[in-house]
Amino acid sequence: MTRALVWVMNCGSSSIKFQLTDPQTGQADVRGLAEKLGTADASLTVKSPGGQSSRALEDGSMAGALATIIQALQAEPAFASVTAVGHRVVHGGEAFTRPTRVDEDVLAQIDRCSSLAPLHNPANLLGIRQVMAACPDLPQVAVFDTAFHQTLPAHAYLYAIPWELYEAHRLRRYGFHGSSHQFIAEETARRLNKAVGEVSLISVHLGNGCSAAAIQAGQSVDTTMGLTPLEGLVMGTRSGSIDPGLLLHLQRQMGWSVDQVDRLLNKESGLKGISGLSHDMRTLTEAAETGHERAQLAIEIFCYQAAKQIAGLMLAASPLDALVFTGGIGENAPGIRAKILGWLAPLGYETDPGLNDVHGQTASGRITTADTPRALVIPTNEEWLIARETQRLLSMETD
Repeated sequence: MTRALVWVMNCGSSSIKFQLTDPQTGQADVRGLAEKLGTADASLTVKSPGGQSSRALEDGSMAGALATIIQALQAEPAFASVTAVGHRVVHGGEAFTRPTRVDEDVLAQIDRCSSLAPLHNPANLLGIRQVMAACPDLPQVAVFDTAFHQTLPAHAYLYAIPWELYEAHRLRRYGFHGSSHQFIAEETARRLNKAVGEVSLISVHLGNGCSAAAIQAGQSVDTTMGLTPLEGLVMGTRSGSIDPGLLLHLQRQMGWSVDQVDRLLNKESGLKGISGLSHDMRTLTEAAETGHERAQLAIEIFCYQAAKQIAGLMLAASPLDALVFTGGIGENAPGIRAKILGWLAPLGYETDPGLNDVHGQTASGRITTADTPRALVIPTNEEWLIARETQRLLSMETD
């Protein structure tokens, strides 16, 4: 029997990830990445059963890259098995609490959220529209980063600002990385032999973007990112949470424009800003080992802030079944995990060096000693979750 595949699209601000995925197994028959879009170095890499190919993109714009990707995928034999397209959409505001079939009204609502995710939602919209135009007969489903966090209680999502600002403009904490946190909740439950609704954990997604979520009885009840993906943990180029008075000082006392402040917080801060060297944790780890003091400091701040905010989230998800690391750094940087767990030692955590050094590659994924609280490493798979959610929605429509 021919497998039904879901075409998963993830359009970022300067890159596009895509794959043709079996929603039952997570196997990606074809996957690829267009990166460095908007620059002269824009390129496209595609991996398929026929091998891997890489090439420069003559038109490195987002629209040009999308056109090339669509053409490349349509030439793949596996494309004949595609039955739907699942699109990652970063910000859905309060309008979307679950995956949603795309129509013009949905596109308009996504557009209205663009001011809250200006680097992502416009790219998400462009991807949806170009795929719809090229493949009008394929159902299109939007899976929202924010949807998983729509279960946050009011005491967790409201800011202590005048009520009218929430009532009129919906200024509140939304949270992001929802597909990753949801996948981790489901996979943690599977590994612990529990139903998802019975598991409580803290999911810590560490990459260029970083967030943690408190998940109680399978539902998100608090998270570190806020109105935008800027709040919370220290990230690659984003500051994470800082004193809002600093922003007022930059504008009032130093004459900075809103655009200058925006660039500072989103593009020039975080690991890059502290180290003055790089936003890439691999580069900083190598530099720190050779005595680069600001790289060492950037790593220490990153780990301390992560541990501090993880500890705070424990109030919302107790008793805790597991603390789970995921994302590019969370899955692959044993030294970072060990530092974070070191800061959490007053809460009983003790790293098992042998398990941590192999990234918890055991059946359970555990990286802490047997007699201390459970910390795990579980690789995330947002694309698989998007494919599953897409298929689930369309199956419900036909039942």
